Amino acid sequence: MLTGGVVALLAWDVRVSILLGVWLGAWVLNHGLSLIGGRWAMRLVPVIFGLTVLALWQLVVDMFAVPSVILPGPLAIAARFGSSLDVLWADFVQTFVKGALSGYVMGCSAAVLTAIAVDRSLFLQRGLLPVGNFIAALPIVGIAPILVMWFGFDWQSKAAVVVVMVFFPMLVNTVAGLRATDAMQRDLMATYSASYWQGLFKLRLPAAMPFMFNGLKIATTLAMIGAIVAEFFGSPTQGMGFRISTEVGRLGLDMVWSEIAVAAVAGSAFYGVVAMIEKGVTFWHPSQRGR
Repeated sequence: MLTGGVVALLAWDVRVSILLGVWLGAWVLNHGLSLIGGRWAMRLVPVIFGLTVLALWQLVVDMFAVPSVILPGPLAIAARFGSSLDVLWADFVQTFVKGALSGYVMGCSAAVLTAIAVDRSLFLQRGLLPVGNFIAALPIVGIAPILVMWFGFDWQSKAAVVVVMVFFPMLVNTVAGLRATDAMQRDLMATYSASYWQGLFKLRLPAAMPFMFNGLKIATTLAMIGAIVAEFFGSPTQGMGFRISTEVGRLGLDMVWSEIAVAAVAGSAFYGVVAMIEKGVTFWHPSQRGR
């Protein structure tokens, strides 16, 4: 007769074998698709990978009886997601639309205008950029509570945090882009008797677009992080950061993961939109060839 320890060991081996079998089956399928090639086959590879991760997650939670207060399964998260669509939508509008998006637009616009001023002023080049690098290194958890106290608990303070986070990465990339043209190109514009502004809009800004879009893409992730973190230090009774902090205290991990899913989808879609605009604007750049 098998002892309890042997039975438990056999059960453990069976569960591990099932998990390995699922992973191996997905790997074989993706490997076959990669050999087939083609646009649709390549698009199916990440979809299958993501579904496999979710399936393994659910299997681990079920087979090993993981408590929901530690790690809820994808099915429990999906159920909570579906029953809380109104709350999730209100949190999305408060955090992403009002806080992250408004701060992103203001911060990036101000950075581009400041970069043009820096490009024209040697004083600003030597004075502002080193200060900018210093401010960019400041921890967001130290800046956020100060800005919340200055601008209040509504979305304005979250937008201010986002402005601080996106301004200097965008500034540095834009300044680098404005310096990307070589001497021969600038001499050609001078030969045509072009003014500074003509050279800026017809030569230097177009040449700076790859650098600027690099800054814009970096800023998409920083904007979401800044808006959510800022809500930890004070917000009205809605918002992704507010919901995450309160639900963690109530051990509602399924709601926390639902908010994380919304933030991940919104951030990925935001990045994708910027990347699509980049592809249309900088179609001439070597980095866009073959995409």
